[in-house]
Amino acid sequence: MTKFKFKSFKKKSGKLIPFSLKKSFPIKVKRIFIINGEKNFVRGDHAHKKCSQFLYPVLGKIKIECTNKKGRKLIVLSHHKSEGYLLRPKTWCKIKFLTKNAILLVACDMEYKFNDYIEKYSDFLKIIKKR
Repeated sequence: MTKFKFKSFKKKSGKLIPFSLKKSFPIKVKRIFIINGEKNFVRGDHAHKKCSQFLYPVLGKIKIECTNKKGRKLIVLSHHKSEGYLLRPKTWCKIKFLTKNAILLVACDMEYKFNDYIEKYSDFLKIIKKR
């Protein structure tokens, strides 16, 4: 997981965080989706074979638990910070919403492909041990 910090511009009326997809974005985006969930529920709980995903908190606090061949990492994303994280392929990810009405934006470098998903943790462990 790699952290990316973005410039933000704050005024009395609110905050602006621009994303330049050509200059500052860590991947070439092919698909974007938004996930929301009830407080304390887990989403994700899978990995991808080839797809990279960039996670950015739109609202609330969200705990991300990631596992890859280097180990496990816990991160708390908050919309108060101007940062997001890049998940590389073969990273198992669990997403837990810590606040009510939390929203997570996910940008991917691939279109949706069912065959790219690794849905069983035991299969994931076998794949990362081969490398």
